[in-house]
Amino acid sequence: MRQTVPLHFTNIRRIDGEPAEIYAVNGRLTATRPDGEVESIDGRGQWLAPGIIDLGVFATDKPAFHFGGITRAALMPDQSRPLDDPGLIERAAKAGKPDLWVHPLAAATRGLEGKELAEVGRMQASGARAIATGRSRIADSGTMLRVLTYAKALSLTVITHAEDEGLTHNAVATDGETATRLGLASAPAIAEAMAVARDLALVEESGAPLHFRQVTTAKALNLIRAAKARGLPVTCGITPAHLFLSDREVTDFRTFARLQPPLRHEQDRQACLAAIADGTIDVIASGHDPRGPEDKRLPFADAAPGMAGAETLLALSLNLVRDGHIDHQRLFALLAANPARILGVEAGTLQVGQEADLILVDDGAPWKVDSDKMAATAGNTPFDGLPVQGRVTAMWKGGQRVR
Repeated sequence: MRQTVPLHFTNIRRIDGEPAEIYAVNGRLTATRPDGEVESIDGRGQWLAPGIIDLGVFATDKPAFHFGGITRAALMPDQSRPLDDPGLIERAAKAGKPDLWVHPLAAATRGLEGKELAEVGRMQASGARAIATGRSRIADSGTMLRVLTYAKALSLTVITHAEDEGLTHNAVATDGETATRLGLASAPAIAEAMAVARDLALVEESGAPLHFRQVTTAKALNLIRAAKARGLPVTCGITPAHLFLSDREVTDFRTFARLQPPLRHEQDRQACLAAIADGTIDVIASGHDPRGPEDKRLPFADAAPGMAGAETLLALSLNLVRDGHIDHQRLFALLAANPARILGVEAGTLQVGQEADLILVDDGAPWKVDSDKMAATAGNTPFDGLPVQGRVTAMWKGGQRVR
């Protein structure tokens, strides 16, 4: 898909606060009006923002991503066949084009078993933008150190899960009053900090960049905050669920609230909001993981973890602006610029020369989350029935309108 007519965006509010004049020519952003015919786009006072880059999805639901303003998605290696082979990476990278770019994450180990290193160099040549350990971490410290050392040599970031499996084995909830009252197998929240602490030590040893895909507890965030202060190349992310919901949501055994990591105590949720505000958290991602009735209409302990998050990512994240935690510019650093930097792609901002992946956002548009009407392959969202504000009204990929 190639842009044919240059675009001129007028009557807009730029998310980066720069002067509003902006053009898209040959799929790139420019501040200079081109010669010849130009198509004028009236933004009607809406926000013009870079397309969202969703870092770490488990499925690529194109209709759901288009609804949510997601122009690029980093696909986790946990597929029906793990993405541990160059051919699988190449196929995944082509799957969404031309109107959605999928950036597959290479499995760090063969079969995601945490033992033998996969051929990451060949997968990078086939389109892998980072290395990932998948839904779980690599338990063997020696193997993880080799992954980090290899990643540094290839200038790739390692994306890891942060839970100590020795504590979380068979757990479906966080230790506390809710889990005890419901009789759910649970694990202490410290399992996250223990995993983070080990991997930070390995980063200090290797010097390799590491991204913790989801960090959800105060103790783990304090470790990352201190590591950043020491100059370690670490980043971390979170989903809206862990910013706006606590473990109370699993009351009545609501399987749509069965997530990995599990929902945390209210104190940890508040710590996550503080970490968004002070810059400790770098990325907000959807964690998009659609699960049908066969996975969710089960006893809580048997239900699969995960939520369909692509369609609600932007609307929920806008609450952070309304509540005064961050401004619009910081929000799109979390949703687009920082994920782009981690993946090494030329997108995620409105800077001249960047790819023209753009969305128009009406941040006051009201709508209601309805799991039965979601565009994803399944509507398993813990936010079902919630009134929200903010939606994408138009979307361009490389200067070509796709919505």
